[in-house]
Amino acid sequence: MLPLLNHAKAHSLRCAIVPFQSVQRYAKVRVSSAAEAGIVQTQPAVAATERKAARSGPQTSDKGMIDTQAPRGTRDFYPEDHRLRSWLFNEFATVSKLFGFEQWDSPVLESEELFVRKAGEEITEQLYNFEDKGGRRVALRPELTPSLARMVLAKQKTLALPLKWFAIGQCWRYERMTRGRRREHYQWNMDIVGVPGVEAEAELLAAITMFFERLGLTSKDVGIKVSNRKVLQSVLAQYGVPPHLFAPVCVIVDKMEKLPREQVEKELETLGVAASTIEGVIGAMGLRSIADLETLLGPGSEAVAELRRLFELADGYGYADWLVFDPSVVRGLAYYTGTVFEGFDREGKLRAICGGGRYDMLLSTFGGENSPCCGFGFGDAVIIELLKETNKLPEFKHQVDDVVVALDESLRPAAAGVAQGLRRNGRSVELVMEAKKMKWALKHAERLQAARLVLLGTDEWARGAVCVKDLAARQQTEVPTAQLLAGDSLPAPPVPQA
Repeated sequence: MLPLLNHAKAHSLRCAIVPFQSVQRYAKVRVSSAAEAGIVQTQPAVAATERKAARSGPQTSDKGMIDTQAPRGTRDFYPEDHRLRSWLFNEFATVSKLFGFEQWDSPVLESEELFVRKAGEEITEQLYNFEDKGGRRVALRPELTPSLARMVLAKQKTLALPLKWFAIGQCWRYERMTRGRRREHYQWNMDIVGVPGVEAEAELLAAITMFFERLGLTSKDVGIKVSNRKVLQSVLAQYGVPPHLFAPVCVIVDKMEKLPREQVEKELETLGVAASTIEGVIGAMGLRSIADLETLLGPGSEAVAELRRLFELADGYGYADWLVFDPSVVRGLAYYTGTVFEGFDREGKLRAICGGGRYDMLLSTFGGENSPCCGFGFGDAVIIELLKETNKLPEFKHQVDDVVVALDESLRPAAAGVAQGLRRNGRSVELVMEAKKMKWALKHAERLQAARLVLLGTDEWARGAVCVKDLAARQQTEVPTAQLLAGDSLPAPPVPQA
């Protein structure tokens, strides 16, 4: 097991303890002024700026009203926002179930030890971590995979392989915010445990591309960069770079698209990588065909064989046009061991949409027996930005099937009974709970896009009936109450429109 950080060492992390109350609040997620000006702030600078801004405590108005803004980097989900989120989560779950995956979840609060792995990983500097009242070091999960590993290890001897699990969970990272990047987000994970071949990665990529297709996106909108960590491993071995430098070199190579070449070279030099090796690494990362890679690494390369097999499977699935070979994709997390991939928008306006790969050695990192594993993480923020960019973001309005109105105060108990009866039949019903005029009731029903307006008048009720107004056909009929509650009256519930 990895050693638990002691209290002093935890404080030495550049983003060690960030209590919620210390973060300045804003109504919406906003990028810091330095970021808006194009200045990249380091993690300590971001934290220091916000600590200074928050020292005065919660902001209040002259009347003593509390600050109504959500903590910086977080979001409120008003009903209209929640409808969109529910739709997105439903798409995540639907695709997962179409591929035969089962859903799991774990606590948002985990042991800090679970996420503190090898030095150099950016994620360890972004933890929301603290000591709880029992003296235990804990953290809000920044990702889902370590929690999955913990749960698999807990029942490793009894679980039947392969496992095909998916999750949709909230994650927290204290990081500099940009478009599509917040300090909390929801993430969709699909993971396969127990399948050693790239057939598992091919299945995961099939799920990702199907998800994009269901949202109306095509391979012209989105691509998936694919590589294998064994590519960089082989290149470094050719130049005699010692194995212990592999993980820190991966972290630097993972940032190649974000940093100027001079900075990449400087960081590699700082690690002790020779100039000739740096040239070779950068050159290899610029290759764009597997044939060229085979020329560099040789026909017996394991990385080349796995990549060829993956692209063959992609042809079989029918999504090869989504894939782009790019050896510079290595992913920043230390636990990846083989295939790696990353979704991106073709216009290049957004950060990575999703990413994943193979992590066969992760379980032993936590003291268990290794088992072949691969998976991906897919955040909820960037995909929404992409749907906005491509004008494919659906709009979901609040809808009900029926609006029930008592036209006389004496009929209010009866109206409650009618509404409840319709609900038992599976219809969504808005019961008007106040005395309202007919004109208001009609406008209210139209605003809710209701199919029917059910009116209880004294004369009709005395005859054992109610008036049902079909709002689409603009027709009103008297319907026996028993027939209405039996579900025999028309029209059917409206079909929700995106």
